[in-house]
Amino acid sequence: MLLKDFIKDGTAALGAIYPKEEARSMVMFYCADVFGFPSYQHITEPSTEVPEELLEQALDDMRRLAASEPLQYVLGYTEFCGRTFKVDARALIPRVETELLCMKAEEMAPKKDGLKILDLCTGSGCIAWTLALDIPGAEVVATDLSEDALALASGQFKRISKKVVRPRFVKADLLDVEGTVEAVGGASFDVITANPPYVMPSEKVEMRPNVLGWEPHMAIFAPDQDPLAFHKAIAVTALRLLAPEGYGIVEINTELSEQTASVFTQAGFSSVEIIRDLFDRPRFVSFREKCFK
Repeated sequence: MLLKDFIKDGTAALGAIYPKEEARSMVMFYCADVFGFPSYQHITEPSTEVPEELLEQALDDMRRLAASEPLQYVLGYTEFCGRTFKVDARALIPRVETELLCMKAEEMAPKKDGLKILDLCTGSGCIAWTLALDIPGAEVVATDLSEDALALASGQFKRISKKVVRPRFVKADLLDVEGTVEAVGGASFDVITANPPYVMPSEKVEMRPNVLGWEPHMAIFAPDQDPLAFHKAIAVTALRLLAPEGYGIVEINTELSEQTASVFTQAGFSSVEIIRDLFDRPRFVSFREKCFK
């Protein structure tokens, strides 16, 4: 099969669910990643054929993409903070917006050796691993309710520097504060991070099929009756586990930024701040523990 025909057919198939330019970009990215062809190959060398040994798998991958499966799941990886993370339907796909959470956590963390970090609702482990790899000697504990997500997260990196402490991944239900505190050993943490479920069920109508039909709903949606339930649980958990002068940062629903900030203010934290993402949307809330209990 000619490469130019593969691109044409793939773009047409994906064009049924994505804007044309986005569909074409996805197909071109796939061709570069899987076949190793530059984006202009089909133009400068129109007789180029898809490698025969890859064609059957590639056509099957196009069918998966045309069924709205995310490109990252089809390829089995995504980039996050300059590293390659394995991804599949066991966990949410890390978003570029969340990279800023890691940057802020590293920037504002107490300057000390042996930093202790707690990452709640870890999913793929992208936050936990990024902080562990970027901060040599940091001890990171990460929790999630999903055993499948924990298996994905714990298997992200097989080879790491001797200076890096491998994160410890433990099962815990964030809404069960006592259970979470017990699961992490009741330790005191210098930094707490979280990207919890925060999408309101009413927002489903605005979501694209590649998200709604494939990514795990338990990691996306907050309870119907209380869209801030997870952030309230984080606030209570942080009251128990955040060290004096510690720093916390959580991802939030952009439609509920003020309400989410109030959760942490009312819980008694100091320096509660709404942080905007790279697209100027209110995306995070940060907070500090007071110097006394």
